Amino acid sequence: MTLDPAAPLGLRERKKRAARRAMSEAALKLALEKGVDQVRVEDIANAVGVSPRTFNNYFSSKEEAICSFIVERQERVREALRDRPPEEPLWDAVTAATLEAYGRDGVPNRQAVLFARSMITHPSVHGEFLKAHATVERVLADAILERAGAGPENALNARLMAAIVEAAVKTAFFTWLMNEGRDPFFETIEVLLREAAAGVPSLTGPERAKKPKKK
Repeated sequence: MTLDPAAPLGLRERKKRAARRAMSEAALKLALEKGVDQVRVEDIANAVGVSPRTFNNYFSSKEEAICSFIVERQERVREALRDRPPEEPLWDAVTAATLEAYGRDGVPNRQAVLFARSMITHPSVHGEFLKAHATVERVLADAILERAGAGPENALNARLMAAIVEAAVKTAFFTWLMNEGRDPFFETIEVLLREAAAGVPSLTGPERAKKPKKK
């Protein structure tokens, strides 16, 4: 994964991300329809009207493209966090941004359950799945640090907070997966994040916003 979470969202960057997202969505769609082993790089490239060479400029393999939606979703968390009210407490803002970004995809269906099971058990895809989740933590940690204010003590706690959020999301996901979608996915994420908030170390540093005045 080569996304730079600190990159400015200029026109060129937006176009690159749109192209990357289109190829990622095509790869995931084809994998759902045909199975991972039956998907070729050429199939993904043809689906979005680009050459295999262009595809290789964005992804090192079809497996990376299939798992790229994980990082793309975390980019949406980062952007949602930037849009949260500046006076909102950090943990509340992170929780709201996470739920907003995951909620955009809607409630996963049974097909998604079956594919997720096959994806995490497929040897080559599973490796990219783990790499994507490692990138996710870095993206979120950078977003948290951006909001809280840079500093050595904040950098460490931002990484810890990002790891806790990612652990909560994965726990909710695997609970949902093992129960074949019977447990409410988003509600489980929210509960886990709210409960985890009590044990998160506070980030100290330059305050970017004043607390709202009591009426």
